[in-house]
Amino acid sequence: MGTSVRGDCLQRRFAIIGHRAPSSGALNLNDLAGSGGRMDVLVRAVNAALFISHGIRDDCHITLHLVGGPGAPRRVWFDGSKLRGVHPDERSISGHIKAILKTPVPPSNRFVEASTGIRHSGGGLKQTLLEWMDEGVSCFVLDTRGESPTEIPRDVTVGFVLSDDSPFTDDDLEYLGDLKRISLGQKWLQGQACIAILHHLIDQY
Repeated sequence: MGTSVRGDCLQRRFAIIGHRAPSSGALNLNDLAGSGGRMDVLVRAVNAALFISHGIRDDCHITLHLVGGPGAPRRVWFDGSKLRGVHPDERSISGHIKAILKTPVPPSNRFVEASTGIRHSGGGLKQTLLEWMDEGVSCFVLDTRGESPTEIPRDVTVGFVLSDDSPFTDDDLEYLGDLKRISLGQKWLQGQACIAILHHLIDQY
């Protein structure tokens, strides 16, 4: 296994795709759901992935894939083991993203530190999956037609891929290929709910 560009091996990873979320430019914190391209969905996913009642999950990180807008796609990685200076409310999380969107998109093979525990890079889902596989992560896709989540392994680093409020695109599905699908039920759940359920299931192990 190669050396991880993301630091120490973590136990839980989440990758969420923001199909309309801008990768560059202005971000109106008062209109995340509208002109922000449903950035609110991604921000809530960060909250669910990392924050607990009185602290931060240091065994987890989440990568946002901002692929909306005319510019190059951008990935924003929140690392729970290092995150500092971020509050769990939507405005705080989205404020950090807003600052990143004002900067140039880095190359896809290099993460640039934006603040403590937050880095960004170019590239999209394909790049993230290649990195995960190189690091030996056991990858799963959230899909209502998938298998029971009892199939999640307990002794390896696991990564989960989910979409925003839109279904996976044909390009997404091509990148996801034959990755194992797991289902949390037949109802379409929002990303933050899926993440909270997965945390609950893994916490029981």
